[in-house]
Amino acid sequence: MSHAEAALRHQAEFAKTTLGFWVYLMTDCVLFACLFATYAVLRGGTAGGPTGAQLFDLNFILIETLLLLASSLTTGIALVGLAAKQTKLIWASLGLTFLLGAGFLGMELYEFGVLLAEGHGPQASAFLTAYFTLVGTHGFHIAVGLLWLLVLVYFLYKRGVTSSFEKRLTMFALFWHFLDIIWIFIFTLVYLMGALS
Repeated sequence: MSHAEAALRHQAEFAKTTLGFWVYLMTDCVLFACLFATYAVLRGGTAGGPTGAQLFDLNFILIETLLLLASSLTTGIALVGLAAKQTKLIWASLGLTFLLGAGFLGMELYEFGVLLAEGHGPQASAFLTAYFTLVGTHGFHIAVGLLWLLVLVYFLYKRGVTSSFEKRLTMFALFWHFLDIIWIFIFTLVYLMGALS
C-alpha cells in the first residue's frame, strides 16, 4: 500500500470514528434534554422546603463555572499542540485540563456534601430530586472524562503522539467541549434562574 493510499485510509477511518462519536454525543444530548425537561417540570415542587434561591451560592458556582470553562480552553490548546507536533504543549495542556476538571468536580462534590449535611438531599423534594439527578449526571460525565484523560496521558507517555492518540485526543476534546456546553445550560437554567426566582 502506498503512502497516499495509507493516508486516505487513515482519513476514512478517522471520519468514521468521528461520525460514530457524534452519534453518541447526540444520544447524550437526548439524555440531558430529558433531564432538563424533568427539572423544568419539578423545579417548583419544593414540598414546602427551600428553593434554589435559598440554597444556591452564585459566587461559588461562578468559580466552579470558570474552572470548567478554563479546562475547555486548555483542551483546545492541547489540540493546537497536536497540530503543531509540540509534545510539551500537549503535556502541559492536558495536565492543566485535568487539574481544572478535578477542581470543578471537587467543588461540585463539596456543594452536594453541604446540601446533604443540611438535610437537603434528593429525597427532600421533587425539586431536589431533579436537581441532584441533572447536576449529578453531568458530574458523573466529568468523572468519566477525567478517567479518560488519565488513560490519554498514559498512552502519550507510553507511545508518544501516534495517529491513534490523535484520534483519541480529538474525541476527548469533543466530549469535554460538549460537557462545557451542557454546564452553561445548567448554570443558566438551574443556578442563575434558580437564584433569581
